[in-house]
Amino acid sequence: MPPPRKRARKVSTSPEEGSEYASSSESEVESLNSEALDDETPPPASQNSRAGKNSRSHTSRGKNADKREKRGAKSSISKVSPSKKEASSTKKRKRGASSEEEDNSDTEVIGKIVQAPTTGRVPPGQISQNTLDFLQKLKDPEYNDREWFKLHEPVYRQAEKEWNDFVDAFTTTLTEVDDEIPHLPPKDVIHRIYRDVRFSNDKTPYKSNFSASFSRTGRKGTFSHYHVSISPNGGSFFAAGVWCPGKNELDQIRSHLKRNAAPLRALISDPTFESLFGPAKWSQGRRQNIFGRDDQLKVAPKGVAKDHPDIDLLKCRSYAVAHKLTDEQVLAADFKELLGVIAETAKPFVRRLNLMMTLGPDEDTEEEAES
Repeated sequence: MPPPRKRARKVSTSPEEGSEYASSSESEVESLNSEALDDETPPPASQNSRAGKNSRSHTSRGKNADKREKRGAKSSISKVSPSKKEASSTKKRKRGASSEEEDNSDTEVIGKIVQAPTTGRVPPGQISQNTLDFLQKLKDPEYNDREWFKLHEPVYRQAEKEWNDFVDAFTTTLTEVDDEIPHLPPKDVIHRIYRDVRFSNDKTPYKSNFSASFSRTGRKGTFSHYHVSISPNGGSFFAAGVWCPGKNELDQIRSHLKRNAAPLRALISDPTFESLFGPAKWSQGRRQNIFGRDDQLKVAPKGVAKDHPDIDLLKCRSYAVAHKLTDEQVLAADFKELLGVIAETAKPFVRRLNLMMTLGPDEDTEEEAES
């Protein structure tokens, strides 16, 4: 696994990062929003570099001064440098380090290293109970801290490798289902286990799930995604679509819906689609199909009549569906094949969204006429 990145910034989701998907529990929503951690921020300007410029300036002036002034300049520099380094360190701490940064620190952790289990292992391409047991521990705030994680790092590394192997194997299955999805290495589709705690009341540093997002550009980009997340006790799910797309992409989707919503409505109303993702109609207080997400508008979007015949579709802010998975399904030897069957049903929906976000309504009509 490549070394963790130093800093992360919050980016707007369009998945990703980069779109990700809504679901029916807080842990699933967090998994769908985790792409905000997957971009790297350039490091801030170094305080030491500015101190070096000042040092050179002092030295230059010292050449034209007497020896006493030189000694004074050197003394001043030696006194200033430590304080500048300390100030730089303080500023970095104030900016707030990510969980990954702190995990890479030299902080000493006292305790016994727990080795990875030697029993219960499975062939590459499958998920073991060992992995779900490790994620279950992270659900408990008592264990979800850096000290416990460091002591159990061998267990994590084994679970991480198992997840990487599974994602690599499932990518082959998915590319056979949807040839618009490239066969990228796991590092380009897997989300990190580190949480961004800067804007959250929950300061536990690690997620309690493993997840990956697949699109034409991997986990990042504006295209519609397939998303897989595993978490113990029935917290696993498969999702598809666009989660909180950017303004331009959302405007594109709504332009298509205002002109002709029939193609999308036909896809989400298909009996097989509904059997996996729920009825294609809005239901008070319930999430099903693409409806009932937290970000769904309560009134008509700006410029749309409240009695528009497709107002239910136009009120959506995310166009995503999710299918819950049991622990038994996750642990089964044919888990990736099961996901492939679900992805086959979701493929027309994913491709339709990509078309709506990349073509204008007029171009869409011309393409349908040609087909």
